[in-house]
Amino acid sequence: MELSNPIIIWASLGLVLMLAEIIVPGGIVVLLGMASLLVAGALALGVVEGIVQSLTLWFILSIVLLLSFRHITQGLIGGDSHQDNTDEELDLYNKIALVKEAIGPGEKSGRVTFQGADWPALGDGSEILVGTQVRIICRENIALIVEPCPYPETQSVSS
Repeated sequence: MELSNPIIIWASLGLVLMLAEIIVPGGIVVLLGMASLLVAGALALGVVEGIVQSLTLWFILSIVLLLSFRHITQGLIGGDSHQDNTDEELDLYNKIALVKEAIGPGEKSGRVTFQGADWPALGDGSEILVGTQVRIICRENIALIVEPCPYPETQSVSS
């Protein structure tokens, strides 16, 4: 058994790639390993000869296997697919904050504490005193637009 034998090289490469799937899961490397084993089989049967034909067959088989069986390997391997909300405005809407510096009257800005940070805040024109719980309506630039909570929350404020 000679190490320069292309059949042994392709078969070894195929086995190494298939075993690498244990370390790098994802369902792709195992398909590339299968393509290598099929090339080794084609070399053994005399269907292809030489490095150019072997590489061409490997590329074609890899693409065909990936396109054909990727969804199957993904189903077996699984994975984390989580989509976060990318609209930050929706994350703020209707949340409760605590007034740190009085807001109003009129367009006088104040400050609120929300999620552990101080934010500039604008009210609805009425005066909102320090310590009042407010509901966030929206955000305008870096300022939060708030209104007093008609029914203060008994749970802890987002801080």
